[in-house]
Amino acid sequence: MTTSYASQSRFTDPRAMSWWLDDVPADLAGIHSAATGLVFHYTANGDITQHGFAAKRVREIDLRYADDLLTRLHELSSAPPGSDRAPTDRVVGCCRDSTLLFIAMARHHGIPARARVGFGKYLMPDWTMDHVVAEVWDAAESRWRLVDPQFTEHKILDVLDVPRDMFITGPQAWQECRSGVSDPSRFVVSPDRPEPFMRSWPQLTHNLVQDLAALNKHEMLLWDIWGLLDDEPEDTDELAVKLDGLAEHLQSADLTSDQIAGLFDDVTLRVPEAVTTISPAGLAPVRVLLRTA
Repeated sequence: MTTSYASQSRFTDPRAMSWWLDDVPADLAGIHSAATGLVFHYTANGDITQHGFAAKRVREIDLRYADDLLTRLHELSSAPPGSDRAPTDRVVGCCRDSTLLFIAMARHHGIPARARVGFGKYLMPDWTMDHVVAEVWDAAESRWRLVDPQFTEHKILDVLDVPRDMFITGPQAWQECRSGVSDPSRFVVSPDRPEPFMRSWPQLTHNLVQDLAALNKHEMLLWDIWGLLDDEPEDTDELAVKLDGLAEHLQSADLTSDQIAGLFDDVTLRVPEAVTTISPAGLAPVRVLLRTA
């Protein structure tokens, strides 16, 4: 199962920028150090214009593919990944972008790595917030290790080995809330975002489906919607039962890559040729035709 995650996806493939990753160290700490210095979060530090960015640069958050991110980074500064960069020499993005670049570097060195979409308990006290981290195969310990490439370090945890009770994957979050172990109202994109679709069950649904996509090496923008995410459900009870089954499958300890791929046979879950992107940059929703390879 791990070998398939050692090769690039159409989203993580550095393509013509592959040469720029050759000097990134091939160890976990070195890859993490290189990735953490490349992205400036578009909201975590307040208004980006207060940090020297032109307002229009917020549109960089819609850069989807690793080669486009790397090309933009090289335009901003030719200093190799891992070098010190001024904030404005970083690409404006979010946790998904830090994770995408980390995975691209890991796979460049043949290290199995994948994205996980879920919720972090360490981002803001009392809230479980929308977040994306990497999962790297630790061959020495025969386990998947959670790594957070957004942070150089964190005061309450090891970013190179995030505890499983601090980052809750989409399937785990769904199961915890359905069973009553966790309060769904505490699962949000951000506490100050009042939009209903960014909170509670809608966001839990979104991250469950996004996590399935990530496990199938479709590392999507967090504001992409497709299939059942793009439709208003007619029968919410029936949908909940369906998602119960999906979460149960994805939480299985002996889950195989073939089984993960098999879950994509469901047309309402599988990422299609085109998705709808609702960018937080304030642009109108747009249909985006994805690369085929």
